[in-house]
Amino acid sequence: MADLSTNYLGLKLKNPIIAGASNLVTSLENVKAMEKAGVAAIVFKSLFEEQINLEAAKMDEELEAYNERHAEMITLFPDLEHAGPKEHLLNLKKVKQNTSIPIIASLNAIYEETWVEYAQLIEETGVDALEINLYSVPKKFDLTSKQAEEKQLDIVKKVKNAVKIPVSVKISAFYSNPLSFIKKLDELNVDGIVLFNKLFEPEIDIEQEEHIFPFNLSSKGDYRLSLRYAGLLHGNINADIIASSGIFEGEDVIKLLLAGADTVQLVSTLYKNKIEHATKMLNEINQWMDKKGYNSLDDFRGKLARKNTKDPFVYLRAQYVDALLNKSEKIIKSFPAI
Repeated sequence: MADLSTNYLGLKLKNPIIAGASNLVTSLENVKAMEKAGVAAIVFKSLFEEQINLEAAKMDEELEAYNERHAEMITLFPDLEHAGPKEHLLNLKKVKQNTSIPIIASLNAIYEETWVEYAQLIEETGVDALEINLYSVPKKFDLTSKQAEEKQLDIVKKVKNAVKIPVSVKISAFYSNPLSFIKKLDELNVDGIVLFNKLFEPEIDIEQEEHIFPFNLSSKGDYRLSLRYAGLLHGNINADIIASSGIFEGEDVIKLLLAGADTVQLVSTLYKNKIEHATKMLNEINQWMDKKGYNSLDDFRGKLARKNTKDPFVYLRAQYVDALLNKSEKIIKSFPAI
C-alpha cells in the first residue's frame, strides 16, 4: 500500500485529506467519526467576530426590553454580558483535548486589535495551527484595491507576529491579481495558502419577493479554479498550497495533487455523502497510486503543474476557443454524436 503521509504547516499528516471548517466539526461525535474515517486533520468552525457582536447586541436588546414597563422598575435582570468568544474557545479546546489528529482553528475578526487578541486566545487552547479566514464584501466605492489588500496584509503580519503556532491564510479569488497577493502573503512567511474561500451569496424568492438564505454547498467540479491556481503556484512560493471547494471523490484529490496542491479540504462531500465517504476517497487514492506505481505523494505531486507540464499555457487559457484551436480534434471526439 502506498504511503499517503504528507507535511502541512509543519505538521506531519497521515494523508492529504483535511476536514474544512463547518458546523459538522462542532459536534465531538462528528469529529470522532472523521478521525475514524481517516481524515488527517480538522479545521474547526470559524470564530466570526461579526457574529459575536450581533449576538451581543441581540442579547442587550432582549435584556432591556422590559426595563421601562413599570415606573419603579430599573431592570428585571442582574448585570449580564455576552460571553464573547469564550464559548467558541471552550468548544475548540474540548475538541483538541479529545482527538489525536491535528486541530486547526479558523478566525475572521473585524478590528486589528481583535484579530490579534482572538488569535492569542485561540493559541492558548492548544490547537496545532491557525487559519486566518480572509474575506470581505466591498462596502465602499472609494476604497481602492491597493488599500483593501494593504489592510489585509497588515492584519496577517500582526497575527503572524503575535502567535507562535503555524498560520495559514484562506483567501477568496476576488483580487485583481491573486498571484500577486499570494506572493505578498508568502513574503510575510505564512505557512499555507488555502484556495479558495466560498462566500455566501444572497438569493431572492420571487414569489414572496424576499431574500432567502440557501445552504451554500459546493458541487463536484467546483475545484477547477483551485486547480488552476495550484498549478500556477506550485514551485513558486514557499507556503503550502491547500485546495478546496467541490472536491468529492478520490480522483478529485489526485487531480489537485498532480496540479501541485499539498493537501485538500473537504466540506460539501462530507455533508452530501456522509463522513465515512472520506475512507472511500482514501482507498481510491491508494488504488490509483498502486496502479501507477507511485510509492508516495511526492512521486507525482506537481507533475502537471505549470513548471513541469509540456504545455506552459495550459493554466493561462481563459477562453474555450483557445482550447479548441490547440486540441480541436481531441475535444470534438469527446462529444457524443449528434
